[in-house]
Amino acid sequence: MKWFLGVLLLLATALVFDLGLLAYSMYALLGVMLVSRALARVWAESLSAFRECNRYSAGVGDTVAVVIELKNNGRAPVPWVLVEDLLPRHALLPPPPRLAVKGRRLQMTMLRGRGRRVLTYQLECRQRGYFQIGPLVLETGDLFGLHRRHRVLSEPHFLLVYPEVVRIEGFDVASRRPIGEVRLTHRLYEDPTRIAGVRAYEAGDPLNRIHWRATARTGELHSKLYEPSTVAGATIVLDFHEASYPARHGEYRAELAVTAAASLAGAVYEMGRQVGLVTNGRDAADRIRQEGWDYDHRSRRAARRAASMLETSDRLRPVVVPTRRGPEQFMRILETLARVETTDGLTFSQLIAETTSRLPRDATVLAILGSAGPETVAVLANLRRRGFAVSVVLNTFEVHDFETAAGRLVAEGIETRHLEDKSAVATVCRDYVLR
Repeated sequence: MKWFLGVLLLLATALVFDLGLLAYSMYALLGVMLVSRALARVWAESLSAFRECNRYSAGVGDTVAVVIELKNNGRAPVPWVLVEDLLPRHALLPPPPRLAVKGRRLQMTMLRGRGRRVLTYQLECRQRGYFQIGPLVLETGDLFGLHRRHRVLSEPHFLLVYPEVVRIEGFDVASRRPIGEVRLTHRLYEDPTRIAGVRAYEAGDPLNRIHWRATARTGELHSKLYEPSTVAGATIVLDFHEASYPARHGEYRAELAVTAAASLAGAVYEMGRQVGLVTNGRDAADRIRQEGWDYDHRSRRAARRAASMLETSDRLRPVVVPTRRGPEQFMRILETLARVETTDGLTFSQLIAETTSRLPRDATVLAILGSAGPETVAVLANLRRRGFAVSVVLNTFEVHDFETAAGRLVAEGIETRHLEDKSAVATVCRDYVLR
């Protein structure tokens, strides 16, 4: 617009002062600008793109191939076009980047009339996460650089990278008792085929419960004791509040907490027991922009901003995977852990207050904490007094911090384990399985 105003001003000056050569030059320049603007619009509107990824989900260490087909639907050739396939900023920032790009996702090329060009690159998944690949931002314009047009093409592709699951090597998990077994206080569910012992008869015992052999031997009525027919699993409560993971080691400790949660869930699942997940983190899928994109942008920065994932989310609702059994349950937990992100929303005490009614009493509350202050200890102690079996995994780097927090928890009768680094994940899992 500024160029047009300048040309028109010079043209008016030339006409007023009867400057023929200057007027002729301005007419020519104005014609070039109008033609260039029209060509840039035609070239931009004639472009289309299609993206194909070979995977929708992957594990840490896997490689995902991305193929982009760029096509010129018009008869006129496009002299230049700058192509960039967008990736989330947090996925590329070190140290280390969550996605490593192999190849070029930002390229400049030209297209002949009705021509097409195939661009390829690969993504190496180095950390778990939920990533938006694309859309494609195109920039083209005239040969003089007077006019540029930007377009946002192709639907984005969403890649889910599952967290790493540490297996308990050299140990038959399926043959062991479940993590965090709970003794059922009232024995509401009992297996009449499994006799655990004999006790004195109590008023109200049915006849089919009387142990006739013990009664005949002692001369007094005795009743059978049965083992419970249901065995508890675990509800993993993951504290993902930003205050629990300070900046110095926050990123590493947060990823370690997710790995521990996935590994513990895997151990419980392999034993065929119920498992669930509760966390105060936010779901990365909530940050995805749901509206469509504006296809006409005045700058490349505006085009990138309009097509990117949202960086923030105001969701305060906890993320809950109900405690159940089955292979689909473990996959749901892995998918949730892959998408979870730290947030400044609900604190751990607020999380427990919101979800206590949804915590089953026949499953251990297995809390994975980055820190355990007095408020957190009080909340867990209150859960224990209400009849829940509570265990804690403290994800702390300093031994002094672990000893301080563990002392408070042990004083309340809460079993505590130390998750010092990644090598300790298998040890923590094995300790709970043996328990």
